[in-house]
Amino acid sequence: MKYVFILNSAAGKGKIAKEFIPKVEAYLAAHPELDAELYLTKFGGDAKQYTEKLAYTGEDYTFFACGGDGTLWEVINGAYKYKNVNVGIIPLGSGNDFARILGDREKLQDIDAQVNGTITQFDLIKAGDKVAISQCSMGFDAEVCADQANMKKIPGVNGEFAYTVALFHTMLRRFGGDFTVKVDDKVIYEGKTIFALCANSRWYGGGYMGAPKAILDDGLLDCILVRKEFGRLKLATLVNEYKRGEHLSWPYTQFVRGKKMQIISKKPASVNVDGECETVTESTFEVLEKAINFVIPTTSDYFEKKAAGEY
Repeated sequence: MKYVFILNSAAGKGKIAKEFIPKVEAYLAAHPELDAELYLTKFGGDAKQYTEKLAYTGEDYTFFACGGDGTLWEVINGAYKYKNVNVGIIPLGSGNDFARILGDREKLQDIDAQVNGTITQFDLIKAGDKVAISQCSMGFDAEVCADQANMKKIPGVNGEFAYTVALFHTMLRRFGGDFTVKVDDKVIYEGKTIFALCANSRWYGGGYMGAPKAILDDGLLDCILVRKEFGRLKLATLVNEYKRGEHLSWPYTQFVRGKKMQIISKKPASVNVDGECETVTESTFEVLEKAINFVIPTTSDYFEKKAAGEY
């Protein structure tokens, strides 16, 4: 097995990367028996390209995405087609939404715990020629996601705060859409919609629990939509409830599970695929069962919580 630590050189605007590099180098120097390397990304998309380049050789690899959710997304998209590879996450980003389900961020940064972790299989979401491991969506939250990148350009604005700033900024500009939503080819709603999402994991947007009941390996997508039955002022009062994952009890929320979700919009709208956004009029999301081999570090409490029925 070969180990590759793919480090987002821009993590924490470069500061976090500089702090983490000596830790990896010291670990590799102390374990010369490991066939391992540290790779620093050079541009956006480099993590995906490098992962796929090595995975294509057919050799056994474990790739550790060292960064945030964007780095993990790139590594997974480079790796998921190849059964000879494993993927892990060492959370160094500002949001780290996927890593929340694995446990404490500091403990997940333990390199030895990662190298000696246990491999399990998680589902993925297929969205066109891309995949997601957390959530895909259209509507208000996807517009927020698209605006979040702009908010991060403001000094001191990042992670959860950037999402919140983008949320209120978007609220003033664009508020929902006119969607037809299907789950497993059956129309579940047609009309004015705040947003519609399908999820494999629970968090996005830097700590917003969009899908509080999602399970990573159940072979199903949690499909959630909020009908547009209220205005902007009401939405502003509901933000904290949504962040805590309490929106499933709202009278204007629909929640079903299925293997495929399709959203058709009357007007072009943003679609979010694990934080990667573009403008479309239609999106289809399908579950890929047990599609990625994932590393659960020895410091994670994931298996304990799963045995207790929490995941």
